[in-house]
Amino acid sequence: VPAYFDDSQRQATKNAGEIAGFKVRRILNEPTAAALAYGLNKNKNERVVVYDFGGGTFDISVLEVSEDTIEVLVTGGDTHLGGDDFDQRIINYFVEEFRKKEGIDLSKDSLALQRLKEAAERAKHELSTVLETEVNLPFITSDAAGPKHFEMKLTRSKLEELVKDYIDRSIELVKQTLAEKNLKISDINEVILVGGQTRMPAMQEAVKKLFGKEPHKGINPDEVVAMGAAIEGGVLQGEVRDILLLDVTPLSLGIETLGGVFTKIIEKNTTVPVSKSQIFSTATDNQTSVEIHVLQGEREMAVDNKTLARFILDGIPPAPRGIPQIEVNFDIDANGILKVTAKDKATGKEQSVRIEASTGLSKEEIERMKKEAEMHLEEDKKKKELAEAKNQAENLIYVSEKTLREAGDKISPEDRKEVEDKINDLKDAINSNDISRIKTTIQNLSLSIQKIGAKMYQGGQNNQKPNDSNNPQDADYKE
Repeated sequence: VPAYFDDSQRQATKNAGEIAGFKVRRILNEPTAAALAYGLNKNKNERVVVYDFGGGTFDISVLEVSEDTIEVLVTGGDTHLGGDDFDQRIINYFVEEFRKKEGIDLSKDSLALQRLKEAAERAKHELSTVLETEVNLPFITSDAAGPKHFEMKLTRSKLEELVKDYIDRSIELVKQTLAEKNLKISDINEVILVGGQTRMPAMQEAVKKLFGKEPHKGINPDEVVAMGAAIEGGVLQGEVRDILLLDVTPLSLGIETLGGVFTKIIEKNTTVPVSKSQIFSTATDNQTSVEIHVLQGEREMAVDNKTLARFILDGIPPAPRGIPQIEVNFDIDANGILKVTAKDKATGKEQSVRIEASTGLSKEEIERMKKEAEMHLEEDKKKKELAEAKNQAENLIYVSEKTLREAGDKISPEDRKEVEDKINDLKDAINSNDISRIKTTIQNLSLSIQKIGAKMYQGGQNNQKPNDSNNPQDADYKE
């Protein structure tokens, strides 16, 4: 599958294989399969880039290759960039040139568009080996004067001009992906090209210019993924030994916590299989159940990410907020399929869900999620900061009110009123959504509570009677 497939897309792929009658042993990422097919597992301690430009998607992966292990370090790409976009640029060029020449708009004619699409694909393929090609489509359309024929020459240089921004976009994504792992160009030992579109000389030249070395050649880029999958099949059957594959999860996974914050439990580009846990607690007193809202994405707030599942853990013994300990475990198997378990540490009671979905994210949804995460980075940080400040404020109000109740008449009416006034100020600040006001009011209330605590402690010390028997005595030590 493409490296950027999410959990539900992987599950859908697994289900499709089983419906077709296959026993699905493992879901394999395409870049990892490519590395296997090139036989790079025989080399030692190399970092390899797989530049995978397919018909509909672009993937970039960096792999760490040793004698018997292939580990994916980081993945990137664009699920809305591929060879189909190149075809469309050529079609648009053909339509515009024909309109200039004949005054007829072929974009309104579905039959003509289909013929142009086939011609565009053929011309693109031919221009990988020749400098110029001729497109002839007789009787493409007709008008009052009679039939019209489409005749045009397309050069390699014109094609490169039409799609230059797409190639530049892919190179920029390579740089971004390397930067995510703090890798430099000089850290890369080998570059593998995957996908028929990488036959384009301009694309090969752009990759060569970026890395300062010729891309690895020696196997059909259209067949490389299927060959790698066959090798992995041999590994699973025991016929091929001493190869370990370590893929990564492409998007972060986590749960919704107090204030609508998305708390990541497994970060993106974490090697799988993996199992990680975090301890959470209840948000209100005597809460006997919690909802676990499982999410996938990169935004700071839960509402902006994709929901994978929701389930309830109940039977939690009543207790003050913050006391119960709920352990949430995320477990991703070698296929990238997720199981989430929530367990009450006190009772041992647990509830789990295996994330299984019939459909995954569309290309548009994946692209939207990634672009929105970049576009709204600062906005999301502010939202998260506000939510966390509100959580801190509400916790402080809870602790302050509890302190006043427990203190009783141990504190003066003046001190009690001071704290109550500041509690009310903090409640008003929370409603104002003004983060600087919330933080200032938190600080003011914290100082008042600390002052009360110090006075109560001092009063307790003064009320104690001296007891000579508790005083330490000097004594001689004898062996």
